[in-house]
Amino acid sequence: MRASPISPTVDFSADGVQHGFLRLPYSRDDSAWGSVMIPVTVVKNGEGPTALLTGGNHGDEYEGPIALFDLARSLKAEEVSGRVIIVPAMNYPAFLAGTRTSPVDKGNMNRSFPGAPDGTVTQKIADFFQRVLLPLADIVLDFHSGGKTLDFLPFCAAHILPDKAQEAKAFDLVHAFGAPWSMKMLEIDAVGMYDTAAEAMGKIFITTELGGGGTSTAKSAGIAKAGVANVLKAAGILKGPIEAAQTTWLDMPDGNCFLFAEDGGLIEPLFDLGDTVRMGDIVARIYPVGRTGEEPLNIRAKMNGILAARHFPGLIKSGDCVSVLASVVMT
Repeated sequence: MRASPISPTVDFSADGVQHGFLRLPYSRDDSAWGSVMIPVTVVKNGEGPTALLTGGNHGDEYEGPIALFDLARSLKAEEVSGRVIIVPAMNYPAFLAGTRTSPVDKGNMNRSFPGAPDGTVTQKIADFFQRVLLPLADIVLDFHSGGKTLDFLPFCAAHILPDKAQEAKAFDLVHAFGAPWSMKMLEIDAVGMYDTAAEAMGKIFITTELGGGGTSTAKSAGIAKAGVANVLKAAGILKGPIEAAQTTWLDMPDGNCFLFAEDGGLIEPLFDLGDTVRMGDIVARIYPVGRTGEEPLNIRAKMNGILAARHFPGLIKSGDCVSVLASVVMT
């Protein structure tokens, strides 16, 4: 396979603090010999584990970029034992556009792995992570939130894995992160995910959903900042005590967690995030908007649990996720 076309302007093996770019050549109408310049920071001090910290996998999710741009400017080499690689905005074109997918090629970074060095812009970025950055890492923290179309309880999460030792280490880091909620995560479509690529390499992978609606809040950004520091301390990369926080553990046991719209229209939520829902409860109503006098479509829960995520904003399309339910498993 050909080498990656991406050229890093930092040396991942050098001690100290380096701020630079992952430079991807991209010829386009407004720049014949142009490049996509993805910001990256490397902080290294001697031997020790490597943490790969990423945000902006989807470009309309902001807690991760806030926490990581802040960490990149403030982290000092003498505070580190090992190495921290910080990429605040993985899908940089999507981040600049404020969109979930790239405006360049419509690529969803989290469905583009393992990528391809001769593929689209998004595939080339995924390939660089697959073949260069992930092999360097011991632990991977990838920040997410709901973007413009979902809103979540703020949680940190890891997946149930065949390798139980790998799984246990991931859930230890989830606990250390200290979000108000901690999730045993189920994916509805895991093909091509960054998560899947990292876990297949044996990396300890954790992720988050810290809100949504295409924005952030003081609370959600604060959770992200405190969480990343806690993870680095738990990994032995940063010194100091983990900032203790109470978390409630949630589980997504099967596909009944997910509710989808079969028709579009105006959505009326009947429960708020964190509310207890019983099987058969009407979680939301979808009103047809083409004429008045029509009965709404009732969306009923398929399990007992709490409301962990909901559609955002007020209009919904056929096939959209209405809500996600989860079970409380430990407090």
